[in-house]
Amino acid sequence: MKAMTKQQIAACAGVSVRTLLNWCKPYQKELAQMGMTPGMRVLPPNIVKWIAERFCIDID
Repeated sequence: MKAMTKQQIAACAGVSVRTLLNWCKPYQKELAQMGMTPGMRVLPPNIVKWIAERFCIDID
């Protein structure tokens, strides 16, 4: 897994960034513990992996 922007992850899922963030809203505390802050543009590999697994997004 590599670092990716929110836009890149959303594109892999076929949704907008806004929709991706809405999906993540219920998990904000868990993501914050992993190091995600609201203003982050590039997400680290551990968060990308978590999002991909949680929402069944094929990132390749």
